Amino acid sequence: MRTLYVTEFISLDGVIDSPGGDDGHPHAGWTFKDVDFLPEAYELKGQEQEEAGALMLGRASYDLFAPVWPSMTDEFPKYNAMRKYVVSTTLEDDDLVTDWGDITILRSTDDVAALKETDGGPISVHASSRLAQSLAAAGLVDSYHLLVFPVVLGSGKRLFADDNPAKQRLRLTDSATYGNGVQKLVYEVVR
Repeated sequence: MRTLYVTEFISLDGVIDSPGGDDGHPHAGWTFKDVDFLPEAYELKGQEQEEAGALMLGRASYDLFAPVWPSMTDEFPKYNAMRKYVVSTTLEDDDLVTDWGDITILRSTDDVAALKETDGGPISVHASSRLAQSLAAAGLVDSYHLLVFPVVLGSGKRLFADDNPAKQRLRLTDSATYGNGVQKLVYEVVR
């Protein structure tokens, strides 16, 4: 059985919206604009790229990543080469880019559950707030890999839904604090 983890850049108040830049958010690019860059604070992202067996995105994140990531051969060589899954009820095969390797469309959390039953490395879910919330509600998230930035954004897409009544216990399995105030927090979901 494969594991599935959600990996996010997240503000102190839980916002994951537009960390690298997107004109849709008033504070787009907050991970680079508001915090000094320290390479060691991003080592988790390099580890994930080496260890992941597949990349999973929701439709909105796919639409943002697909035109950009294939050309970022130095930054994301492993992600660009690995199998990708997009969870969407509206995306069609004709909508997929042709320069980003194998991409499979999944239609539901049941499809994700079936994928987890297959052989292969961990499934890494990036960005995709609605997808992350749906996967958590379906009990499909095994861990969270968070880089918490010392900023409060006030608004934007959040990792955890405000209207989710389910309580979930997490166990801290790895952590670090960096000189720029960023904290690495890796949590395993307690079942």
